[in-house]
Amino acid sequence: MDVILMERVEKLGQMGDVVKVKPGFARNYLLPQKKALRATKENMAFFETQRAQLEAENLERRSEAESVAEKLDGISVTLIRQAGDSGQLYGSVTARDVAASVTEAGVTIERRQVVLDKVIKVLGLHPIKVRLHPEVVVTVTANVARSEEEAEIQASTGHVVSPEEQRATEDAAVEAVIAEVEAEEAAESEEEASQAEDTSESADGSEEETPS
Repeated sequence: MDVILMERVEKLGQMGDVVKVKPGFARNYLLPQKKALRATKENMAFFETQRAQLEAENLERRSEAESVAEKLDGISVTLIRQAGDSGQLYGSVTARDVAASVTEAGVTIERRQVVLDKVIKVLGLHPIKVRLHPEVVVTVTANVARSEEEAEIQASTGHVVSPEEQRATEDAAVEAVIAEVEAEEAAESEEEASQAEDTSESADGSEEETPS
């Protein structure tokens, strides 16, 4: 089927191009999304009358998208998920999840703008494209981890935290808590000993002052 592109479509062409596509792709995607029109004489004539306005509107949308891209390009968002020792998630991370996390980070995007061919099912750092406009695409990183601490390690090392590293991190956290508790107990014991010493000295002084 021949269609007229109403905007740039990746791997197909630019606005105004007449291209041949599979009928199913046209009926299910291009035509309903108003990204193209059937390449009839009437539609081609209509496009030519609207070309200047369409190009101006496209330029405005692209300018707005480029402004958002400056804020968005290269940011990393953390998504906490449960996973096994192999790194396989018990659930998955979808385009909707990524869009929600990016929006929470301060830049509002929609699920349909997240280019995710398949859901994410493993821990790690996943580069994901966000299409803000047919001509403006940026990349964000989804840091999928079991905890905030694990996410920080992944971000700094660039690789998934192994079960051994995870256990070492947990052991270090436990040891830190134990050390803190022991320090507090030692401080309390020292304070009690100091108070007992002061009380003893006060009692000794009182006995010396008692007349015989």
